[in-house]
Amino acid sequence: MSLFDYTLRELQEKLHNKEISVTDLVEESYKRIEEVDEEVQAFLTLNKEAAKKQAAELDQERGNADANLFGLPIGVKDNIVTKGLRTTAGSQFLSNFEDPLYDATVVNKLNEAKAVTIGKLNMDEFAMGSSNENSSYVAARNPWNTDYVPGGSSGGSAAAVAAGEVPYSLGSDTGGSIRQPAAYCGVVGLKPTYGRVSRFGLIAFASSLDQIGPITRNVEDNAFLLETISGHDQMDSTSADVDVPKYTDSLTGDVQGMKIAVPKEYLAEGVSPEVKEAVKAALTQYEKMGATWEEVSLPHSKYALSTYYLLSSSEASANLARFDGVRYGKRAEDAETMLDMFMRSRAEGFGNEVKRRIMLGTFALSSGYYDAYYKKAQQVRTLIKNDFEKVFEDYDVIIGPTTPTPAFKVGDKVDDPMTMYANDILTIPVNLAGVPGISIPCGFSGDGLPIGLQIIGKHFDEATVYRAAHAFEQKTDYHKQRPSLGGARS
Repeated sequence: MSLFDYTLRELQEKLHNKEISVTDLVEESYKRIEEVDEEVQAFLTLNKEAAKKQAAELDQERGNADANLFGLPIGVKDNIVTKGLRTTAGSQFLSNFEDPLYDATVVNKLNEAKAVTIGKLNMDEFAMGSSNENSSYVAARNPWNTDYVPGGSSGGSAAAVAAGEVPYSLGSDTGGSIRQPAAYCGVVGLKPTYGRVSRFGLIAFASSLDQIGPITRNVEDNAFLLETISGHDQMDSTSADVDVPKYTDSLTGDVQGMKIAVPKEYLAEGVSPEVKEAVKAALTQYEKMGATWEEVSLPHSKYALSTYYLLSSSEASANLARFDGVRYGKRAEDAETMLDMFMRSRAEGFGNEVKRRIMLGTFALSSGYYDAYYKKAQQVRTLIKNDFEKVFEDYDVIIGPTTPTPAFKVGDKVDDPMTMYANDILTIPVNLAGVPGISIPCGFSGDGLPIGLQIIGKHFDEATVYRAAHAFEQKTDYHKQRPSLGGARS
């Protein structure tokens, strides 16, 4: 029996009642990692010595165990900076970044909540990818079938939770990188409203799109974790100074009278029949619970993919210019000049996908092309945002599939960048608009792979998103299913 098959609330009760210790939980995590991670490859770096030491200290102070996440083990995506713990962003460029000097704001919040960091999770290099095959170390695998990808870029974050290695984790989402792997791995993943969670200490891919968010096994745990990591941060100029609700109070199970919009573009050509069937079955379930739904249009969503890759690559080109081999990270040996050192360090340190996006972004920002590409993409982004705002004038949430298909096999699409990019076609508009979106399990394919349902809300209205997600979860048992590697309560 896996302790991590219990909810975070149940684990806290067990700690409070002294049925288990923090040391038990930490040892359970490392034991599970030892059993399955050779197959799953979710972790890049383990924090074993420090985690066990922290667990022993927390066991001594359990009488004061009132912190939100007291003693609960967590995995952290490897582009979130952790003081004294190697942080590589999945890249060879940062393979020697062994001892960062500070913690990201979200890590500080975890530390204040007395969570225990188990290790750093695998990811596509600098968060650029949809399958985790772009990790420069090893490709993570899907616990439901290790011949399949777990999604990306937060593939390790989703796979670790699905495989029972940790009960919850942090990922980051630039164009779907929390929701897409959550869908592929049958777990719950939320991209918060842009500005809800501080980005300070997140190694930037595209600064106007990146958001850190929670990945868990159920909606209540997800809401609980978001409460902890949210809030205004003076260290992040894009952090929003808005109140953080108690999200768990919104989990009433009641969606009576809720108005749901279903974009016709989200169930159009390219979405597999089994995904459409699962989404339509979910909508039928909402009808039974007293909600209503209508088909709507997000007419500019067809431009989202090209808009996203122009904007995100442009921002990546600017953000990754700091990785030059001078201050930290990869430095080419035996370079004869400074320029030669810059060029060789970047050529040796970056993988092909990162180079591809830097080149695309540099081109889009270059003289003579800026207005035609980057500026035009920004204008289209505004139109996409306006589409969402117009729909939200009449509806509470937008619902559709998270991904066009279930997970695909390792190696199937890695050599076809355009096909790989299209896997994020249903998640990208959410990032462009800056609104919150969650993926929850809503069914399984004929091959037994999970299918995700995406629920999108208004700016800073994660509470309604959670309410809709939790109500569906309470009427179904998809979230209770476990892969053969995932462990189950017995």
